[in-house]
Amino acid sequence: MEWDIEEFKKKFPNLAREILENKGSVHVKISLRSNDPWRGYEPNVYDFIRRANSVEQALEVIDFLMRRGELSKEEAEKIVKKLMEKGLHAFGPKKDFGWYLKTAGYS
Repeated sequence: MEWDIEEFKKKFPNLAREILENKGSVHVKISLRSNDPWRGYEPNVYDFIRRANSVEQALEVIDFLMRRGELSKEEAEKIVKKLMEKGLHAFGPKKDFGWYLKTAGYS
């Protein structure tokens, strides 16, 4: 497991102090990483469509987001039109399981 050092210090201040001050015989490997590029990112309708395996699944996603109020009827209609005319690939390549981790450099 890897942690951002600042996040680790906030969550475990005493442990971080002991480790970082090298008290006792604790051996820990701490690697500093750049910030997670996806931290705080909220996927949008296009991200969800790119995970769909079929046009039918994409339509279900659009309908679900519209019912939840996360997508307006007008925007949904535009997306459905594009989907029906151009297909799933019009929204970009498929995002398979682990896509975000891979692009962030974690796997």
